[in-house]
Amino acid sequence: MGNSAPRSIGKAEGKLGVLCVGLGAVASTFIAGVELVRRGITKPYGSLTQMATIRLGKRTENRAPLINEFVPLARLDDLVFTAWDPVPDDAYRSCLHCGVFDKHEHVAPIRDFLEAIKPMPAAFDQAYVKRLEGTNVKRGKNKRELAEQLRQDIRDFKAKSGVARCVMVWCASTEIYIVPGPAHENLAVFEKAMEANDPSIAPSMLYAWAALMEGVPFANGAPNLTCDIGAITQLARDKALPIGGKDFKTGQTMIKTVLAPMFKARMLGVAGWYSTNILGNRDGEILDDPESFKTKEESKLGVLEFILQPKLYPELYGKLYHKVRINYYPPRGDNKEGWDNIDIFGWCGYPMQIKVDFLCRDSILAAPLVLDLALFFDLAQRAGMSGVQEWLSFYFKSPQTTPGLYPEHDLFIQHTKLKNTLRWMMGEQVITHLGQDYEPD
Repeated sequence: MGNSAPRSIGKAEGKLGVLCVGLGAVASTFIAGVELVRRGITKPYGSLTQMATIRLGKRTENRAPLINEFVPLARLDDLVFTAWDPVPDDAYRSCLHCGVFDKHEHVAPIRDFLEAIKPMPAAFDQAYVKRLEGTNVKRGKNKRELAEQLRQDIRDFKAKSGVARCVMVWCASTEIYIVPGPAHENLAVFEKAMEANDPSIAPSMLYAWAALMEGVPFANGAPNLTCDIGAITQLARDKALPIGGKDFKTGQTMIKTVLAPMFKARMLGVAGWYSTNILGNRDGEILDDPESFKTKEESKLGVLEFILQPKLYPELYGKLYHKVRINYYPPRGDNKEGWDNIDIFGWCGYPMQIKVDFLCRDSILAAPLVLDLALFFDLAQRAGMSGVQEWLSFYFKSPQTTPGLYPEHDLFIQHTKLKNTLRWMMGEQVITHLGQDYEPD
């Protein structure tokens, strides 16, 4: 994103197709929730694009429109959904199986709408998600062929639905841990690696490649190595499309990105931070596999390192012990419990403790993030903002950055960056909170 504001932003005309990779708890809750809002059954709680205001100009001007009145976002009524999933359940059956929404109050009233959303066969390989078995899967002689089938799916959906534009959001499971390697360095070697069935090419990368090849922005909602490789970032630049991720920031990590900045702002030391989670949905079962957990662990562990900056503050955070645990516990379902024990110290080194027990609903927190990302990625495309969308770090546990930059994890800095980017896009003055312009000369 350059320093000068875009000359113009294309209008949000026509339908916007939202292509969800995965039709499990997160995607089905997102899709059902949008329809419930469209029918006036509930409100879009948790969504900045639908409920947040944005201050413009000085505080004395009293200008604070809703974000969706300030920037030209697609309307909820213009969203059209489709998905891929290795499990053949339509959105209605998925909602019932996942058990996030009350069956009678929020699923039955929109059964007709949900049953019409049937998942396309997925580009799926159990080697990358050990605890999930799939029957609704694509077949092909190599990964390139599977990716080409995904491209055809996108073209078919566009033709059938009549959408003007599309965005793709990864809402599927966490894949095994993969480190960047030679096959990821540039587009030429990446495409050869697809044809050679290179094991370092995960299914999520096939979706990202297919999306970009078809002119569709891609947002990664899982901690997988997907967009943050040379080949995909190169392709996004070549195609002038937005990409970003990764891993939806929902429960425990959201709490960390609020509390850790407070400790640093007050120069309070942190000796240890122990985090554990219990979760009983499909995501919890998949993360019970050590290889998938390793991917999630890397995503969650990096937050404190970047916020607290122990190299700058070795006396406060240089010896911090940080531990993260996730345990599969079927009785809890989608109602995750995140428990944190934080050992801090203050004046003269005296110790204190903070304990947080967050009984959250994982998909309820994630669903509005999917909505906002779909709308903001579409906005970014119409504004000509290609490549990594770091201004949307607010939504991710491990924000993708332009190579060479460290990620910003502080939730409040991310929030300011997001709103200032919207102001910049619309030609409004960015807000520094300096306050000196109110003082008399």
